[in-house]
Amino acid sequence: MPIQGGDSVSLVRFRALILVPYSSPTFSTYLAAMQTEDSSQLDMLSNAGKPAIFKNRDTLSLHFDVNTLQSEMRIDNPDDLVLEYTQAMMGFLLFNPEPKRIGMIGLGGGSLPKFCYRFLQKTTIEVAEIDPQVIGLRRAFHIPDDDERLSVRCIDGAEFVREADAWFDVLLVDGFDKSGQPPQLCSQQFYDACHDSLAQDGIMVVNLLAAAPDTEIYVERMRLAFDGETVVIDTLDSLNKIIFACKGKALQADDSTLRRRMRQLKLLHPLVVSLAAQNIMINRRLPSQ
Repeated sequence: MPIQGGDSVSLVRFRALILVPYSSPTFSTYLAAMQTEDSSQLDMLSNAGKPAIFKNRDTLSLHFDVNTLQSEMRIDNPDDLVLEYTQAMMGFLLFNPEPKRIGMIGLGGGSLPKFCYRFLQKTTIEVAEIDPQVIGLRRAFHIPDDDERLSVRCIDGAEFVREADAWFDVLLVDGFDKSGQPPQLCSQQFYDACHDSLAQDGIMVVNLLAAAPDTEIYVERMRLAFDGETVVIDTLDSLNKIIFACKGKALQADDSTLRRRMRQLKLLHPLVVSLAAQNIMINRRLPSQ
């Protein structure tokens, strides 16, 4: 399937399947669970409504069915951002290099929270994930335990943003299930609530499927909620659209400021910036379509 949320990408290359029970045991038990080279087991798992873990030589991946890869983690570097769209979403660092509070909708394999937890050490991170079974996989994907900087809550993302009143400096929206994007996470009411959940000059970053029939409708809803303060970019593989929307004028930072920040970020986060930052700078000059 094309890339979706929760770190999703097309399934083309995994052999060992680990069926993950609802009781969410420790990682050693995951690895001791049933393993198979028969990918048809994913259909059975999907029908049972349970996530699965694939393991190959170098990576660990989260799947909801035979067509979807929700997250991918390098075993030798669990905090790395493997999928291109996760790298692009971190482009918010161009506009706010040191956010105090980040909200995230959708945990998946935890690529974004892990990266932010490691590299933004003065930032508080709060994650909303509606599926307790996904939360139960956090040890498998090396997601840190909750502490004073990180909190993972079992809550619907729409309720999550309604609770937050001008709280987040950055809000990352990457909430998908096996059917795609839940309707409560793409309505006009939801995007209005996202706007209200941000502090002044706060930035929302949303991952959408580029080819989905309603994607442009969702983009227009964001433009309406944020008074047109949006930048839309495609990922390098063009399967995802990443939308940056601002409650204020932070996206209008001058080019010299952004170039200076790019140089700084390349020293700290070379994976994140590169082409994604250049893509943002180019696309923010283009008229809205």
